[in-house]
Amino acid sequence: MDLHYTLWLFAVSLGASALGGMLGMASGIFIVPILTMFGHLDIHVAIGASIVSVIACSCGGAAPFLRGRLTNVRLAVLLETATTFGALSGVLLSGFVPVPLLYFIFAVVLVLSAQQMLARRADPALAASSVGDAHARSWGASLQLDSSYPDRALGRDVAYRVQRLPLGLSLMVGAGLISALLGIGSGVLKIPAMDTALRLPIKVSSATSNFMIGVTATASAGAYFLRGEIVPAIAGPVALGSVAGAVLGARVLMRVSNDKLRVLFVAMLAVLAVQMLLEAFGVHLFGAST
Repeated sequence: MDLHYTLWLFAVSLGASALGGMLGMASGIFIVPILTMFGHLDIHVAIGASIVSVIACSCGGAAPFLRGRLTNVRLAVLLETATTFGALSGVLLSGFVPVPLLYFIFAVVLVLSAQQMLARRADPALAASSVGDAHARSWGASLQLDSSYPDRALGRDVAYRVQRLPLGLSLMVGAGLISALLGIGSGVLKIPAMDTALRLPIKVSSATSNFMIGVTATASAGAYFLRGEIVPAIAGPVALGSVAGAVLGARVLMRVSNDKLRVLFVAMLAVLAVQMLLEAFGVHLFGAST
């Protein structure tokens, strides 16, 4: 592999991780289609490199979020038990899923993500005292999951409650399953789950998701390595770029509202979803992957 291709891998992962890190989704959701479409890699090799990048992205972005008190560590540990179970189930299924079906599932996930990003969400912290299921709130209170985070725009700490925990745990199993099958980092599904089911503020969801995605990816990385689908020459520069991009994305998230990134993010998801759907039906706009 020549130096030009290595630098290209580093640059792609840097940009993808910076954008994904802003939203707690890691870089896999962008890296897999880019490596398959423009890098002409087999999708399983791209997924292997993506899983490594997800681990690197989580490690690189976790520290700034923890210092900023955005990550709910206690909640992350609890939810990760369900996500890891889903990830291990996905690993067992991944060898039996046809490549066209993987492309189709990827396209569906991208469309759902774009739809979620388009939906304008009310701030759950403002409605926590008046909205939600009393039983779910008791779960959060009894497990000491309720917390607060510093809001720079308001200039004060904002308290929030963790609601509907059983529903959230169920959704985390599905997130881990999709993550292992596609190598995208389950943040693309975890954030909507935490936002709609657990009623967390969006920045808390993003930071907590970033903390969790590395554990989910690690649960499935070993199996991909044993199958020879993690190629060091590909995964190495991707991982290095992911660490640098994750740190950059975390710093931006601390200062910029997610609404400003919404239009660009949705546009990118839409383009990638169309391409993955075409790949699922055998239409290769940028040439067939090797």
